[in-house]
Amino acid sequence: MNLVRSRLSIGNIFGQRYRHVAETWSHRGMCNKPQEVKAESPAGATGASFKIPGARPSKMDKKILIWSGRFKTPDQIPQFVSVEMLDAAKNKVRVKACYVMMAFTVGACLVMVILGKRAAGRNETLTALNMEKKAKWRQELQEAKAAALSEKAQ
Repeated sequence: MNLVRSRLSIGNIFGQRYRHVAETWSHRGMCNKPQEVKAESPAGATGASFKIPGARPSKMDKKILIWSGRFKTPDQIPQFVSVEMLDAAKNKVRVKACYVMMAFTVGACLVMVILGKRAAGRNETLTALNMEKKAKWRQELQEAKAAALSEKAQ
């Protein structure tokens, strides 16, 4: 029963995957073999035991950090920046870009409404323009037929 309950937990039914710690439970089911743990080498043998968290920002990352307001000038940006800071700056710039695009869209819609009202005031509707275009095409077709008949008659 416990095996069924562990395999059919509510999270698994809804498709969620749980992260199980290797020491407490594994996906091996009823196997009793202990899992092998890799022995860590001493810090002096492989080099430095620490690493500066973060990344070296590229030119574009530096521009994004400045645009987001995190730093005022490129000189203030440190050589290594945390990944979280870069992600936050990129998200902030992404949101600002979305706001700008929304403003341009609303502005373009207002311009189109104004231009449409002006065209309606001049009686320039799409129906009238299409009727004129089709009348012009019919006239050109009739002229082409008349020219073809006159060439045949000669």
